[in-house]
Amino acid sequence: MQPYAPEIEAAMRHFYNSLDEKGRRRYTGIEALKLGLGGRNYIARILKCSRRTVAKGAKEVSGLSGKETDARIREVGGGRKPYTQHWENIDEKFLEVLHEHTAGDPMDAKVRWTDLTPGEIMSALREDHGIRVSHCVVRQLLKKHNYRRRKAQKKCTMKKDIPNRNAQFENIARLTAEYQAAGNPILSMDTKKKEHLGNFYREGHLYTLETLLTNDHDFTSSATGIIIPHSLYDEEQNIGYIQIGTSHDTSEFVCDSLRHWWYTYGKSRFSCATSILIKCDGGGSTMPDITCSNKTCKP
Repeated sequence: MQPYAPEIEAAMRHFYNSLDEKGRRRYTGIEALKLGLGGRNYIARILKCSRRTVAKGAKEVSGLSGKETDARIREVGGGRKPYTQHWENIDEKFLEVLHEHTAGDPMDAKVRWTDLTPGEIMSALREDHGIRVSHCVVRQLLKKHNYRRRKAQKKCTMKKDIPNRNAQFENIARLTAEYQAAGNPILSMDTKKKEHLGNFYREGHLYTLETLLTNDHDFTSSATGIIIPHSLYDEEQNIGYIQIGTSHDTSEFVCDSLRHWWYTYGKSRFSCATSILIKCDGGGSTMPDITCSNKTCKP
């Protein structure tokens, strides 16, 4: 038997790896039949497959009639059996594992959750019940029993049946339409979370040459200062602005931020403006009972 050149062997391996299971088996059989004596061992070695696979492929190829139309890769019943057939009581054992680690809303039986991860469930099934399954099977079981990976959503209204609630939004929509028609600026305003300055941990990643070390606790007493981000969003121009304060979140700070926006950006972009519509919540420095003087906010 004359072996192939190294470059031919490499090409054969690339082609072999591009085939499905049936194609690989039959390709090894064809090559083995071409080489004759010693061909099965040689093909099994260069293609890194079992000699039994080569022998089975050669048998299949020798018995082909040329009229085969079966699109199946494996015979009926071949392949790994579903986990439900291998572990008939897996659903019952799965729920037993979750039982001691399930919490929920006492007022709503549909709201339930578990503190176990798929890996912990997999370990518990193996250690407590002798059931060995993969992460994929555990996720299938969670989905089957209506467990989904979710995060809490802030959608529960604490104040219900507020008088004239709908009228408030209708009034906002009316004012917005009037200001848009008049070409006057419409701003959305809010003060964001205060941030303490110092060697504190921050979320995110950076490309660095050395490891970044921060304090193990974010005590405010260790801070070197504080910043207060105040944001303005121009709905007409679709542009956001941030002003940074370094003292306190007061109504004067809000007015200073607004004046800075007007003289720096707004006055040139809305040269014909007669009024500004500001949308904001009613807490903190923008509470209804705390107002700025006309002198402070006067453009």
